[in-house]
Formats: sequence, structure tokens, C-alpha cells
Amino acid sequence: MRIALHSFLHPGQELGYEQAHRVVPDELVVALRRAGIKDWAIWRDGEHLFHVVDCDDFDAAQAALAEDPANQRWQQRMSAYVARFAENPQGAAGMGLRHVWTLSEQVGE
Repeated sequence: MRIALHSFLHPGQELGYEQAHRVVPDELVVALRRAGIKDWAIWRDGEHLFHVVDCDDFDAAQAALAEDPANQRWQQRMSAYVARFAENPQGAAGMGLRHVWTLSEQVGE
């Protein structure tokens, strides 16, 4: 499954956030994979971050990562940059953006 997320940076933290993501810790990569996350991409527009996560089950991944010490350390570090995630009661774990359309789904690829 793929899920899109939208988060917001604290004002003025754009460059620090990008620098922190040049290379994420290997222990976090291992934790993400163990939680079933196959890929995670992030785009930025000003203080807005747009994430696309490819995973087996986002809710299960979030639950596993909440208990993982590597992720807890990373989230603590990221709290200096990220103000919040957008909330969507209809999205996965209340965070996912509402899916509207995918070309490959329409044409049956």
C-alpha cells in the first residue's frame, strides 16, 4: 500500500530538516524495514512536507515504530523541525491524506 502524509515544519527549520535527512541513521532504516516500510519519500514546499510511504500496513508500521528505540530517538530529533502532521480521520492512523486518483489504477497497470 502507498499512503501520502502532510506535515508542517517549524518556521525557519527548512534547511536543518533537509540536512538531517541527507543520511538517516542505519538503525532507523533497519527499524523502518522491520516495520514493513519498503520506501519513504519526502518533498518540501516551504514549511510544508509531503511524504509518500510504501508499506505493507501503515497502522501496523506506526504501532511497531512507536515502540522502537531507534525511531523514538529519531522522532525526538525531528521534533526540533517538525511542528505537526495534518490529521485526517478518514486516513490511515488519522494521518493519511485522502486518496483521490492514481493513473495506474485507472488504466489497470
